[in-house]
Amino acid sequence: MPSAPTAAISLRGIHKSYGKNKALDGLDLDVGEGEFFCLLGPSGAGKTTTLKTVAGLEEPQSGTVSLDGADMTGVEPYDRGVAMCFESYALYPHRSAYDNLASPLRSPRYKLPATQARERIGAIADLLGIGALLDRPVGRLSNGQRQRVALGRVLVRPARAFLLDEPLSHLDAKLRQAMRAELKAIGAVQRTTTLYVTHDSVEALALGDRIGVIREGRIVQTGTREEIWHQPSDTFVARSFGRPRINLLPGTVTGHGTFLSADRFFEIPLTSVTSDAVRSAVPGTAVQIGVRPRDLSLGSSALGPGSIELTGTVYITEVLGRATEVTVRLGGQHLSLVVPRADAAGLRPDAPVRLSVRPESLLLFEADGPDLPGRRIGA
Repeated sequence: MPSAPTAAISLRGIHKSYGKNKALDGLDLDVGEGEFFCLLGPSGAGKTTTLKTVAGLEEPQSGTVSLDGADMTGVEPYDRGVAMCFESYALYPHRSAYDNLASPLRSPRYKLPATQARERIGAIADLLGIGALLDRPVGRLSNGQRQRVALGRVLVRPARAFLLDEPLSHLDAKLRQAMRAELKAIGAVQRTTTLYVTHDSVEALALGDRIGVIREGRIVQTGTREEIWHQPSDTFVARSFGRPRINLLPGTVTGHGTFLSADRFFEIPLTSVTSDAVRSAVPGTAVQIGVRPRDLSLGSSALGPGSIELTGTVYITEVLGRATEVTVRLGGQHLSLVVPRADAAGLRPDAPVRLSVRPESLLLFEADGPDLPGRRIGA
């Protein structure tokens, strides 16, 4: 896995608890200089606490935070040179959009001359498409417009790093998509180190130069979108990306190097997984095989020579715009695939179907424990 650029943000061994609740548990994280880094995880995983720790709004019980190589222990938030956008916007509703954008530049730390401040505010407002709204009170703006003002207030100030806490979570789907495109463009223009927190895997894949996945206060994997997608470290990471979610089918490894489903309904050769772990696995070892819905096709040998075929019956179909999600029953298990809508025309429940998948699209994982995701075999 390629290493990150020179770290602008570095966290080492960060522990933070609130009473008996452990928010961060020995967290290590590096964000490269000029990098747009997305931190993805479910609610309660420690994402916001990580941002607040970098900003100096939370003090860890142990561990160190470094910015541009300088230890931030004991350094006050206003001396760290970072700008943070909160999920709740944190705007002054009775003030105009212009005054909200100008508030950081009027602080004693920056105190830009009025002419320079107007130029900077105008440039950021144009970049965000809110130039015509600057005279309006924030209380009269829509949620999408307020979100742009909140982002603008972060971007307008000189900063060594931007910390963005789920800034698009309150927007509808159409606005989120538009704002993702704008944020990507802004990132390319600004090239300021950005740590972006989200629970939305689509956002992470669309925006991140690299992605970090956090679970129970620890980073479980970092990598590019391609690495995270094709080489997930465990079933938790695999489940975190993709809609519909990855298919994970339980079974065992056989003595002749195949995967046998838990109900013994089908068998799959493991020719694409050649790790020592598979070769030396004791027959009967519990594993899970993973395949993403878009890597499956309808039809016998639809993917050409060498593809693996499975036979089942249609359980249900669901139209997803131009595509259709087809859920197929394989013995006692269900397998989802996404195909062009025309390919699924005429499919009815209980109709027999054949599926094809390329061997290299398969992922093999250890079996999940009670509270522990199964690690990928062959990593």
